[in-house]
Amino acid sequence: MKISLALRPKRPLSRSEAWGCFTANLALPGSGSLVAGRAVGYLQLALTVIGFLVTLVGGVAFIRWYLANSTQFNNSQNDDPFGALASLWRAVRWPLTGVAIFLFAMAWAAITSLQIMRANPKESAPPRLEE
Repeated sequence: MKISLALRPKRPLSRSEAWGCFTANLALPGSGSLVAGRAVGYLQLALTVIGFLVTLVGGVAFIRWYLANSTQFNNSQNDDPFGALASLWRAVRWPLTGVAIFLFAMAWAAITSLQIMRANPKESAPPRLEE
């Protein structure tokens, strides 16, 4: 099986191919757009990978931070709750930024998928046979 990120020529798609692009965009934002011949798929795919990596790296850093500071948050007699929340925000902002980037790529791919579906309407029903 040969995998290629080359942009396919833009051509009319059948309804089943359009549904395939739609589901591919749900699984990996940008992939279905590329299959449909849309250049925005490269940007969607890049945002997906960037969002995933920022979430992964930030999430690991957040877990390390939490393990080091868990006693501060588990203590019910915290002297400075706003300081604790500010510290929590500084630790969690990068993972949340990564999730936001990924969700933006997902929404963009969903909009592109709907455009692909609209550009390729249902096939007309075959004529009825009269007896």
